[in-house]
Amino acid sequence: MSNRYPAWKYLLIVAVAILGFVYAAPNLYPPDDAIQISGSSGDMSIGQPVLSKAEAALDAAGVEYFQPVHSERSAQLRFATGEDQLHGKKVVQQALGGDYIVALNQAPTTPEWLAGLGGEPMKLGLDLRGGVHFLLEVDIDSAIAKRQETSADEMKDKLRDARIRYSRFELDGLVIRGEFRDEELRDQAIRELRRDFRQMLFNTDLPEANGRFLFEASLNETAQREIEQYALSQNLTTLRKRVNELGVSEPIVQSQGRNRIIVQLPGVQDTAEAKRVIGKTANLEFRLEAERDALVSTTEQFEYRGRPVNLESKVILTGDHVANANASLDPETSLPQVNITLDSLGGTKMNHATRSNVGRSMGVLFIEYKSRMHTEVNEQGEEVQVAEQYVEKNLINLATVQGALGVQFRITGLASPTVASELALMLRSGALAAPMYFVEERTIGPSLGAENIQLGVKSLQWGMALVLLFMLVYYKVFGIFANVALFVNVLMLVSVMSLMGATLTLPGIAGIVLTVGMAVDANVLIFARIREELKGGASPQAAISAGYDRAYVTILDANVTTLIVAVILYAIGSGPVKGFAVTLSIGILTSMFTAIMGTRALTNLVYGRRKNLNKIWI
Repeated sequence: MSNRYPAWKYLLIVAVAILGFVYAAPNLYPPDDAIQISGSSGDMSIGQPVLSKAEAALDAAGVEYFQPVHSERSAQLRFATGEDQLHGKKVVQQALGGDYIVALNQAPTTPEWLAGLGGEPMKLGLDLRGGVHFLLEVDIDSAIAKRQETSADEMKDKLRDARIRYSRFELDGLVIRGEFRDEELRDQAIRELRRDFRQMLFNTDLPEANGRFLFEASLNETAQREIEQYALSQNLTTLRKRVNELGVSEPIVQSQGRNRIIVQLPGVQDTAEAKRVIGKTANLEFRLEAERDALVSTTEQFEYRGRPVNLESKVILTGDHVANANASLDPETSLPQVNITLDSLGGTKMNHATRSNVGRSMGVLFIEYKSRMHTEVNEQGEEVQVAEQYVEKNLINLATVQGALGVQFRITGLASPTVASELALMLRSGALAAPMYFVEERTIGPSLGAENIQLGVKSLQWGMALVLLFMLVYYKVFGIFANVALFVNVLMLVSVMSLMGATLTLPGIAGIVLTVGMAVDANVLIFARIREELKGGASPQAAISAGYDRAYVTILDANVTTLIVAVILYAIGSGPVKGFAVTLSIGILTSMFTAIMGTRALTNLVYGRRKNLNKIWI
């Protein structure tokens, strides 16, 4: 009996090993420390004048740099050391001012021929590359209050259409409270409203107030849960779009729990700068200017170009209904403007509100949700930094309604093209369904990331060295086969992660170390089976064949079980756990190929053609 592989199997294994080496090779070229210059909005272009200004500032400060390049939307300069990079970033930011974002980055040094084949190094996560980590909390109560405010206005319209008179109708926190002069009117109003507001819970078990009969309407639990899920999903999508469009390299934006969002920006070391980038969370409200005889309780006052303006409290629509927005210049006046396209529901609301109010002024309110830090003394007498949340509202436009507006219209009278571009970016990337506030922030320096990489690589080296030594001593020639397969396995793992664009984190390195141990587990099963067959009196060729064939099912079951666990970890885990699960999953698949096919190919190559084989070193 002989063990042989057809030529195509050997060619397949060699081809896979070569491809693994080619696509793992970019990781041998460490990236250069660099800074990336981009505009404060996605529409700003970066030309040679901007790059020249940055170079002049660096030359004046005595900071060494090399290989300056620029494209239409960004520019990049490289530095020899991390200290030069940090210093250069501050110098360039001061020279360019607030209209530009200067972010720390890592510039690849992969040779052009390798990059031409699609070879790229693995991306490094926050814990290896350094950067900033933010935890933001979505204000769900504000989202519910916003829905209730809209519902209250709709209820008023419904009761007026049904000619049901009420004494007072207002929003108190998250509850809509209605007040009627007698019980019959109240009950009639509830019957009318229940038909259209099925998600409301109406409570009439309230004491009379000054001879008036009351009811309270609140959203049921299902409706509140739907608002919570929508607010988190919409805010998550908005943040991703804005961070990506603002040019932050390899950001991580993901949800945590029911109402929190994690934002990680690798390569960014300036917390204030990062907060400015992701803190651009805002919304628009379109409101009509209040009539002169309007009640004070139904209006809200803002300042516009040095004069007070009263707007109606009732909102026509918000930025949630904006489908697209682009900044441009008015062809007649050459002044900046923003062209807005609404979704169908937004167009309908705008049309209904403006067709009966031609000649009146409509204001565009820009709302930003911000937080600021201030120092407080806790119970222990220690000074601590506490985040204070606040809302900033600015009236950015006030124009007369010339005719009924529809799906498309424009906002004019903006201060500058930069303001127009920024507003278009906000609207284009989506509005917030609820305000968000910073509840945690951490900065990880590049030095800590470098130390993590060194320790992780050292652990991988020690793990591989011990495994290689054990296999060589215990299994002799077959141990050599296993060690070669292990080397190819790690090569394939790195190459697959590089091709997938997966991000390597510290837990990911732990997954690679675990994979190294698991990779030889299949070989141990095979080699142990071969030894048993030899002790049972089987010939070497028969023992080899039985060892690989009979251990296959056990290897498959064990690896599939581990793969299922890795998939579950990826599905329900957070960022670090996902990194571990990714490397573990890929390692399982590559180790099955190298252990079952790779080592058998080497075994067949050495022993397969020897018909009179009497002894094997195992």
